[in-house]
Amino acid sequence: MIGFSDYEQIKVKTIQGRYLPPEPVYDFLKSDMNSKALKVVGHSVEHREIYALKMGSGRNKVLLWSQMHGNESTTTKALLDLIQKCQKNKPDWLEDVELLLVPILNPDGARAYTRTNANDIDLNRDAQRLSQPESRVLKDLFDTFKPDYCMNLHDQRTIYGIGTPPRAATLSFLAPAADPGRGFPDSRRKAAGLICLMAESSSSEIGIGRYDDTFNLDCVGDTFQAAGVPTLLVEAGHYPGDYEREITRFYVYKALCKALEGIVSGPRVLPPLSKYHEIPENTSPFVDVLVKNAHVLLPNLPSGNKLGLQFEEVLQEDAIYFKPKLIHKGALSGVWGHRVLDAEKREDLEQLNGLDFFPGH
Repeated sequence: MIGFSDYEQIKVKTIQGRYLPPEPVYDFLKSDMNSKALKVVGHSVEHREIYALKMGSGRNKVLLWSQMHGNESTTTKALLDLIQKCQKNKPDWLEDVELLLVPILNPDGARAYTRTNANDIDLNRDAQRLSQPESRVLKDLFDTFKPDYCMNLHDQRTIYGIGTPPRAATLSFLAPAADPGRGFPDSRRKAAGLICLMAESSSSEIGIGRYDDTFNLDCVGDTFQAAGVPTLLVEAGHYPGDYEREITRFYVYKALCKALEGIVSGPRVLPPLSKYHEIPENTSPFVDVLVKNAHVLLPNLPSGNKLGLQFEEVLQEDAIYFKPKLIHKGALSGVWGHRVLDAEKREDLEQLNGLDFFPGH
């Protein structure tokens, strides 16, 4: 079992935080240990290079990509940790896999900290049209590398949780549907089994959810699954207090290692499909800050009403600032806060002022 102390020995500590533009990632990838296996596989709308790194030479070919959405950086950090693990302390499974890793598919979005690319297109809705150069890079890699497995790596918002009362969904997974009927052909069954292994590796420590599997062929995961290649969607979410997602990063790394172990071990180790369906579906019960007794701030509200604040991530001078935005007000009986403040308490009001929150803004 991978422990946090062991992980700290291989973590790429020079790369941390939420804002992850291409330059520091590419500097790491271009190090002497990686340079021979690193290739430019295409260019973005703004002509930034897109890199792919190949590692291992085993029979199981695995294609992994992150930052398809430029502002979703946690899984990129975990991929860099995985690369460093393979360099420093070669894992047993590396002999049986060939990895092709694309740490930043959308470098323009990564630089600008936007979900979309420089043409304002969501690359994860461009799998059929292939209208964008970044989309065509990924499809070309899929066609030429001919992977046995794919891993589509993302971040999810802090709103997601599981259970009642809800627990933050620090990781979420999906074995995308392969057809509108959402059945489980062999490819999807394998993906679901690997997801079970990933979930089991950390389910006693964090909240783990499962996404709705409505079929959408415009999404890359659905397209690759429909092509018969087991494809896993991995979403890095919120761990309490970890807005930089450095703890979540560890759990993504741990899950990736577990999936690769499962690929090498083969279908015989995969849990039954029923285990996949036991992973609870995500709900969206959370706000970042829940303010009780909101009538103190907004006298027109009935006594006992609440405010729900959600952080907007704003890029300023190469750093991400979390700016609170009022999105809910009222009884909010089904809304939970990652942080709960009481407007009737002076110390909580001081904390609200520290959040730069002012009624009506």
